[in-house]
Amino acid sequence: MIRFIDEYRNRFSVEFICKTLKNNRAGGFITSRGYRQSKARGLSARRLRDAVLVDRIRTVHRDNYGVYGVRKMWHALRRDGIDIGREQTARLMRLAGVSGKGRSPLTTRKANVPDLRPDLVEREFKAQGPNKLWVADITYVRTKKGFVYAAFITDVYSRRIVGWALSDSIRTETLPLQALNQAIVCAEETTGLIHHSDHGSQYVSVVYNQRLAQHGIAASTGTVGDSYDNALAENVNGSYKNELIHARRWDDVVEVEIATFEWVSWWNETRLHQSLEYRTPVEVETEFWKQNPPQEIIEIKANA
Repeated sequence: MIRFIDEYRNRFSVEFICKTLKNNRAGGFITSRGYRQSKARGLSARRLRDAVLVDRIRTVHRDNYGVYGVRKMWHALRRDGIDIGREQTARLMRLAGVSGKGRSPLTTRKANVPDLRPDLVEREFKAQGPNKLWVADITYVRTKKGFVYAAFITDVYSRRIVGWALSDSIRTETLPLQALNQAIVCAEETTGLIHHSDHGSQYVSVVYNQRLAQHGIAASTGTVGDSYDNALAENVNGSYKNELIHARRWDDVVEVEIATFEWVSWWNETRLHQSLEYRTPVEVETEFWKQNPPQEIIEIKANA
């Protein structure tokens, strides 16, 4: 109430504000005399402490990507040596105007049919060349208009993102299948290639596995609930979030799609990868094909 009167006292008198509130609302509102006495006393010790804690809460919230809700904020403050209760934390978070992000959307939905795909990788994320082993996964982006989902397919040998798609729907046809189609079009050869993913229903779907089979690609998956069995794909998702998504707030799917296109181009052509001895994926693939030209190129040179 004090804050409300402070905000409008220059437009209306203190007496007018207090009288109007009293006449139009239930009892309990401050009088003009009470307002002036309160201002004369200054802030109480509790309000001073609240003001300090509100600033601290805003800092902790900002430094943790704005995802902490009451429970995590409470634990964070106590770890900092601040003696505070959970309910008090909730009250001060409301004063600070911050809140948690809530639960994250599910990107891996259990299929309604048995997953009969074998594990052809067994955590050995190594390949002898491009288009031998791909890993695939789905992640999400929070925007002002809702969630956007991103599907990536990465070549294990070169770490090049060979296919990606973005959509506000997680359906197979609108997301991972689009990424797969892009990867297939860009590949020199797919016969004998292994495609490794988690147990999400999109990757178990009939239409997705039919497309793999049409191009001679073997489907593979790891242990249920074990992210290490798709660790390389998870690493790509993590880099995408840390390097691009967490840097700002996003408006909608179009804005994210444009930025993702630029990020993928940078990832493939410019970004130095420690796992590639600080080379780019494009450099690694170019060097490989220079040393191991496709068979049709060898035949053309032989017949020249």
